[in-house]
Amino acid sequence: MKTLISMLMAVVFVAGTAGMVRADGAEMFGKKCAGCHGKDGKGETSMGKKLNIKSLADAKVQAASTDAQWEKIILEGVKGADGKSTMPAFKGTPEEAKDLVKACRSLKK
Repeated sequence: MKTLISMLMAVVFVAGTAGMVRADGAEMFGKKCAGCHGKDGKGETSMGKKLNIKSLADAKVQAASTDAQWEKIILEGVKGADGKSTMPAFKGTPEEAKDLVKACRSLKK
Protein backbone atom coordinates (compact mmCIF):
# COMPACT_ATOMS: atom_id res chain seq x y z
CA MET A 1 0.00 0.00 0.00
CA LYS A 2 2.82 2.40 0.90
CA THR A 3 4.47 1.63 -2.44
CA LEU A 4 1.27 2.44 -4.33
CA ILE A 5 0.86 5.75 -2.49
CA SER A 6 4.51 6.64 -3.10
CA MET A 7 4.17 5.88 -6.80
CA LEU A 8 0.99 7.97 -7.07
CA MET A 9 2.66 10.88 -5.29
CA ALA A 10 5.61 10.67 -7.67
CA VAL A 11 3.29 10.71 -10.71
CA VAL A 12 1.38 13.72 -9.35
CA PHE A 13 4.66 15.54 -8.63
CA VAL A 14 6.06 14.92 -12.11
CA ALA A 15 2.80 15.86 -13.80
CA GLY A 16 2.57 19.04 -11.75
CA THR A 17 6.12 20.19 -12.42
CA ALA A 18 6.04 19.44 -16.15
CA GLY A 19 3.79 22.44 -16.80
CA MET A 20 5.99 24.67 -14.64
CA VAL A 21 9.10 23.83 -16.65
CA ARG A 22 7.62 24.95 -19.97
CA ALA A 23 8.69 28.47 -20.88
CA ASP A 24 6.23 31.03 -22.15
CA GLY A 25 6.32 32.28 -25.73
CA ALA A 26 8.09 35.55 -24.96
CA GLU A 27 10.82 33.75 -23.04
CA MET A 28 11.28 31.19 -25.83
CA PHE A 29 11.38 33.99 -28.43
CA GLY A 30 14.11 35.71 -26.42
CA LYS A 31 16.17 32.52 -26.22
CA LYS A 32 15.56 30.98 -29.65
CA CYS A 33 14.54 33.74 -32.05
CA ALA A 34 15.83 37.13 -30.92
CA GLY A 35 19.38 36.34 -32.03
CA CYS A 36 18.29 36.82 -35.64
CA HIS A 37 14.89 38.53 -35.38
CA GLY A 38 15.92 40.92 -32.59
CA LYS A 39 14.11 41.38 -29.29
CA ASP A 40 11.68 43.74 -31.01
CA GLY A 41 11.19 41.36 -33.97
CA LYS A 42 12.35 43.92 -36.52
CA GLY A 43 15.21 41.77 -37.81
CA GLU A 44 17.76 44.56 -37.42
CA THR A 45 20.47 42.25 -36.07
CA SER A 46 23.59 41.46 -38.09
CA MET A 47 22.19 38.03 -39.00
CA GLY A 48 18.75 39.50 -39.67
CA LYS A 49 20.25 41.98 -42.11
CA LYS A 50 22.39 39.28 -43.75
CA LEU A 51 19.31 37.08 -44.30
CA ASN A 52 17.07 40.04 -45.20
CA ILE A 53 14.57 39.07 -42.49
CA LYS A 54 11.22 40.82 -42.63
CA SER A 55 10.09 42.75 -39.58
CA LEU A 56 7.69 40.72 -37.45
CA ALA A 57 6.49 44.06 -36.03
CA ASP A 58 5.25 45.18 -39.48
CA ALA A 59 1.44 45.00 -39.71
CA LYS A 60 1.65 43.93 -43.38
CA VAL A 61 3.97 41.03 -42.52
CA GLN A 62 1.64 40.04 -39.68
CA ALA A 63 -1.41 40.12 -41.97
CA ALA A 64 0.28 38.14 -44.75
CA SER A 65 0.30 34.81 -42.87
CA THR A 66 -2.05 32.86 -40.65
CA ASP A 67 -1.10 31.52 -37.24
CA ALA A 68 -1.11 28.00 -38.72
CA GLN A 69 1.36 29.06 -41.42
CA TRP A 70 3.67 30.59 -38.82
CA GLU A 71 3.42 27.49 -36.63
CA LYS A 72 4.46 25.35 -39.59
CA ILE A 73 7.42 27.63 -40.35
CA ILE A 74 8.50 27.54 -36.70
CA LEU A 75 8.29 23.75 -36.48
CA GLU A 76 9.76 22.97 -39.92
CA GLY A 77 12.19 25.85 -40.36
CA VAL A 78 12.93 27.72 -43.58
CA LYS A 79 15.22 26.78 -46.45
CA GLY A 80 16.65 29.23 -48.96
CA ALA A 81 16.55 28.86 -52.74
CA ASP A 82 19.82 26.90 -52.50
CA GLY A 83 18.16 24.34 -50.18
CA LYS A 84 20.23 25.39 -47.17
CA SER A 85 18.52 26.15 -43.89
CA THR A 86 18.07 29.87 -43.30
CA MET A 87 15.98 29.33 -40.16
CA PRO A 88 16.38 26.12 -38.20
CA ALA A 89 13.33 24.13 -37.19
CA PHE A 90 12.23 24.71 -33.61
CA LYS A 91 12.70 21.56 -31.55
CA GLY A 92 9.56 22.00 -29.50
CA THR A 93 5.96 20.92 -29.24
CA PRO A 94 3.06 22.24 -31.32
CA GLU A 95 1.80 23.98 -28.15
CA GLU A 96 5.14 25.77 -27.77
CA ALA A 97 4.99 26.81 -31.43
CA LYS A 98 1.54 28.31 -30.74
CA ASP A 99 3.04 30.21 -27.80
CA LEU A 100 5.81 31.51 -30.07
CA VAL A 101 3.25 32.69 -32.62
CA LYS A 102 1.42 34.58 -29.85
CA ALA A 103 4.71 36.19 -28.87
CA CYS A 104 5.36 37.16 -32.50
CA ARG A 105 1.85 38.56 -32.88
CA SER A 106 2.40 40.71 -29.81
CA LEU A 107 5.28 42.49 -31.60
CA LYS A 108 2.91 44.18 -34.06
CA LYS A 109 3.08 47.96 -33.90
